Amino acid sequence: MAVAQDKLHPKARAIVDQLAGLPRLPTMTPTEARGRPEPLAAAPEAVGGVTARAIPGPGGPLPIRVYRPKDALKAALVYFHGGGWVIGSLEAADGACRAVANRSRCVVISIGYRLAPETKFPGPVEDAYAAVRWVADNAGELRIDPARIAVGGSSAGGNLAAVAALVARDRGGPRIAFQLLSVPVTELSSKAESHREFSEGYGLTAADMEWFGRHYVRTEADADEPYASVLRADLHGLPPAFVITAECDPLRDDGEEYARRLSKLGIAARYKRYPGMFHGFMSFANVLPEASEAFDDAGRALREALS
Repeated sequence: MAVAQDKLHPKARAIVDQLAGLPRLPTMTPTEARGRPEPLAAAPEAVGGVTARAIPGPGGPLPIRVYRPKDALKAALVYFHGGGWVIGSLEAADGACRAVANRSRCVVISIGYRLAPETKFPGPVEDAYAAVRWVADNAGELRIDPARIAVGGSSAGGNLAAVAALVARDRGGPRIAFQLLSVPVTELSSKAESHREFSEGYGLTAADMEWFGRHYVRTEADADEPYASVLRADLHGLPPAFVITAECDPLRDDGEEYARRLSKLGIAARYKRYPGMFHGFMSFANVLPEASEAFDDAGRALREALS
């Protein structure tokens, strides 16, 4: 048993222990993992409207969902779901997109990017950039201001959001106004202390991360690429950011380091660590007050950055 187990909030511990009863990812194929039951989460919130459609992508059409809150601002969040680049879906991200749309009053555009291992790095990166480019090019149709576009996502989706901002900078646009990153992957070959401290017994494990990485990148050299591990990148000229981290998450230190490095460059970036929480805590806003608080904080950060 991990020495830091007492750091997990009792309600969070109960959820993690329940999740431990599910089949473990390293024993499964990607197809099997995609069929693994999703944990019960809060009932989805009503929004002003949801539209499903497809947009052009580098490997074919990409499915998206557009969430429009009531009294929407002329601002948008391009959102990438989590799941280690291997699992996850538009449906799994539905609750989070609704919650963020309502709290930020921004139009949230959720992107169904191609998954690994069928599409390995850098395929999902190209999908993410293509989606951001499409949103900017179609701002009029979406009834948003092209100067008020943010990127965001959870876990591997947070990675793709940060990388999309990096690619947009490197390719001369579109301009990204803000990054909203929840428990993001910012380093694929991390040696950070949180990876050792929370390697087992907190939901996301070291073995899970190895499994995800093995399916996403072909080689260790790929894992070291800035478009895979954004902590390897020159971060000058990137947008402001709000990074949500969880105290008992192996990815915690890397997410916080990303915010610190941006801040050192004079970019308005900050992180907030939620005590006693685990990697996927925001999926349980019906049980964990900290998850509701995180959604409130995310909405406020977006609204202040884009309004």
